[in-house]
Amino acid sequence: MVIEIFLGIITVLLLILLFLNLKKENFKQNDIELAVSNAWNKTGLQRSVGELGIIAQDIRKDYRSLDQMLRKPSERGSFGEFSLESILEDQLPQEMFKIRQQVFDNKTPDASIRSISGTICIDSKFPLDNYRKMIETSDPNEKENFQKQFKRDIQSHLNKIADDYIHPDKGSAEFAFAYIPSESIYYYLVTELPDVLIDYTKKGVQVTSPITLAHKIALIKAGVHAKKLSEEAEQLKKDLENLGTLFCLVDSRWQLVKKHFNNADKASANLDKTFEKLKTEFEKITSCTLNLEESYEE
Repeated sequence: MVIEIFLGIITVLLLILLFLNLKKENFKQNDIELAVSNAWNKTGLQRSVGELGIIAQDIRKDYRSLDQMLRKPSERGSFGEFSLESILEDQLPQEMFKIRQQVFDNKTPDASIRSISGTICIDSKFPLDNYRKMIETSDPNEKENFQKQFKRDIQSHLNKIADDYIHPDKGSAEFAFAYIPSESIYYYLVTELPDVLIDYTKKGVQVTSPITLAHKIALIKAGVHAKKLSEEAEQLKKDLENLGTLFCLVDSRWQLVKKHFNNADKASANLDKTFEKLKTEFEKITSCTLNLEESYEE
């Protein structure tokens, strides 16, 4: 399809160029063919179209390989786990999530996230066999039958997720994620089976695609950071309260010391006054003694 569009654009451009030149001069058929050939070769369009053809073939091969891989449940599960792990590694720090590790009751989800509301489990093994049969068949009756089977598959799988991974009393969050590594399948569920998604969201199982899961993880990460900031603010408040208590204690002790200093100062002043009185009396006595001695000598 890409090649056809590209060739169409090239053809239109060449026709425009020829039309403009023909308006200026009269060309013979050989001249026109030679001009087209020269334009084709000089612009390297032949080489570019060849490269595009090779790229298109590679894309078709990769698509067929991916399509064949998604047909097998084991390989499809591996692909889902890989894309899930990539999203978690891009969005979260390593300490916030675990890959295929037991959480409780010997249950091992494909991934789990540590959040403020508990451990959030994620399951990426979504049943898609009947969905593929549904989109591949052209028979309306078969399509309807496969759709019903696909709906039952979804309900059974989401029930299992709810039973295995939603246990707040054991440390889980009140919800879990069912991850579908395909936006097109998620869109089909949203548009064709919204009642199923709504019912199980009420039960705590949220069906997500790569885009919606990344968005939810961003919200979880913001919540964890907000809690961390709140805890740090609470700790700072406690530290300030402790500092205030210590300051009050120091102040009370300083007031006591200051009081002792004031008392000592008063005592020193009283002692100084007493000393001055004693000194005055002593000087009086000394003066009287000297006067007596002088009178005696006379």
